[in-house]
Order: sequence, then structure tokens, then C-alpha cells
Amino acid sequence: MDENKVELIVPESLIGNRADHVISILLNDYSRSRIKQWIEKGFVLVENKKITPKQKLLTGDKIIVYVQVDDKELQFKPEKIDIEVIYSDEDIAVINKPAGLVVHPADGNWSGTLLNGILNIFPNNKLLPRAGIVHRLDKETSGLLVIALNEISQLKLIQQLQAKTIYREYRAIIWGNINAKGFIDEPVGRHPKNRIKMSVNKINGKNAVTKYEPIENFEYHTYLKCILETGRTHQIRVHMQHIKKPLVGDPVYGFKKILPFKGISKKFIDMVTNFPRQALHAKKLELIHPKTNKKMSWEAKLPDDFSDLLNVLREAPAVGMDFEQPRTSYDTYKKFLDKNNLEDFEEDEF
Repeated sequence: MDENKVELIVPESLIGNRADHVISILLNDYSRSRIKQWIEKGFVLVENKKITPKQKLLTGDKIIVYVQVDDKELQFKPEKIDIEVIYSDEDIAVINKPAGLVVHPADGNWSGTLLNGILNIFPNNKLLPRAGIVHRLDKETSGLLVIALNEISQLKLIQQLQAKTIYREYRAIIWGNINAKGFIDEPVGRHPKNRIKMSVNKINGKNAVTKYEPIENFEYHTYLKCILETGRTHQIRVHMQHIKKPLVGDPVYGFKKILPFKGISKKFIDMVTNFPRQALHAKKLELIHPKTNKKMSWEAKLPDDFSDLLNVLREAPAVGMDFEQPRTSYDTYKKFLDKNNLEDFEEDEF
């Protein structure tokens, strides 16, 4: 029963909450319903005693969770998938995931995923929960993620994620201008009306913090550095939408329709209106190696589509745009659209 054992401590901020709720927050790679099943089957102990999902926990309570591999996961098959492994040793591997690759099998994507490719490269990972995957990237987000190659490494990496000591730095291209460093501290949870989307949800959302810093400003866009302090589903995409600076190309949280602008090249219009994915790339990853305890970091170069978009934005000022001042906010941007008789966006289209 010691296999896949995870130890947790209840923080002061969660005192008095139900056990299944507390554990779903501390072990947020697993659903609350799945954790509830583990509790009911005796795979969760608090102070070395079996509990019920409704039991209220106290600050400092020691939780032991024996993570159970889902039967479906045991059925996942190795597949030969083109995966760039930029680093590996006996304990961890770092992957540079291309855009378009689903990380974990789910409804509609039971094969052809990163997990299937991992099982092909690292066959022993079939014995690990989620084949050693400890964090994810959206299908259309490119860049770095780390996987564990044994149980101890997986536990220690999960603990680092919980302690917010894994550094994850992204590059994004957004609509609108951001001219200074800042951060967004807004809870992220399921959209109250559309359950397939996430949103800033002050009632049921989980704490989420995104730091950002402009790297380069363009006429309509900003090339942005984003740093995750938390790792909620779609966090950067939702936070950028919330401040009305959505990612270029985002099919869920971005502009649904962009009409051509006067005086701008067709190349520019085609690129920014037809970019095939959210312009988001996990560029840098930094963590403490689970065995050596040494700090390690990796960087992944920008993929070609992202670099091409940047180059087009850099060329734009030379194509004869006639503006009195740069666009600095969404309101300014709307005035520009109105002035040129271009179609505006409804608020619910962000």
C-alpha cells in the first residue's frame, strides 16, 4: 500500500473545510470526485485514521493519500509520436511539446497524446499515475513540461508544484498594449454558464496569480512575458481575457471576429486574424531536481509560427498606419474601430 504515497499538511487557510475539498485543492491534479472515491475506499488517512469525505480538517493535520492508478490508465498504449525530449536522466525528463498535441487522453482523444508517446519512450512509466505527468499544457499551447520517471520523483515534483517553487515562464502575444509590469490576482474556476470554459469566478474559483511584463509593444499588440505563481486550467488565457487583453488566436477566450483595418498590409491582417491557435508558449522551466536537490532550468526557443507572427508585427509600423497615438487600452481601441466604421465586439465575445 506504500506505492504512490503522497503526504500533505493542512494549511491554516483551509481549516474547517471538508476533507475531499481540502485534498482536491492540495492535490489539484485529480478531481474531487476521484479523491472522494479514494477516501471512501480507505486510500486516504488523516493522522493515520480513515476518514469520511465530509470530515472537517484542522490546521496541521497530516494527510496521507495513496494515489490509485485508474484502470483506464493501465489500458493506455504506447504510440510512436514525434516528441522532443530536451533533457532526461533516471528521474525526470523535460519535453518541448508542440502545439496541437493533447497531453493526456480524455473523451475524444483516447490516443495520439503526449502520454501515449511517453509510454513509447519510457515504458516503465506505465506503472506511474498519469504516466509520470505532473502538470499540463493546453493542446494548442507549445513549450516545456516536466515528467517524472519514478514514484519518488513524481511525489517530489508534485510537492514542488504545491509549494509553488517550480518556475514557469511563458511568452504570449496579446491584443492591446501593456506598458508596465503587473500581476492579476483573480480566482479561476468553471464558467457559471458554459461548463467547458473557465472564467474568473469569485464564488467557486481557486486562487490564481499571473505576473506579466511587456517585452515589446506594437501598434495593436504586446509581446508579453507571463509567470505563473499558480497553475489553474487556462489561467493565462482567462486572466488576459479578464483584463480585456486576450491572446491572439485564442478560439475560446479571444476575439471571435476581427475585420480588416484600413491602411494595413494584407499580410498583417491574414496573420493576426487567422493565427491558428492561442499565441502562448511555455518558454522557461526551473525546478529543484528531485534526487540531487540542485536547481535546474531549461528554455525552449519560440516555435516557427510564433516567431513568424512576431516578425509580422514588427514590420507593421512600416506599412503606412496613420494614428495620432499608440493604442493603449481596449477603450481606445474601440474608438479607433468606431472612427473607421469597423464592426465592434460584444462584451460576451471576450
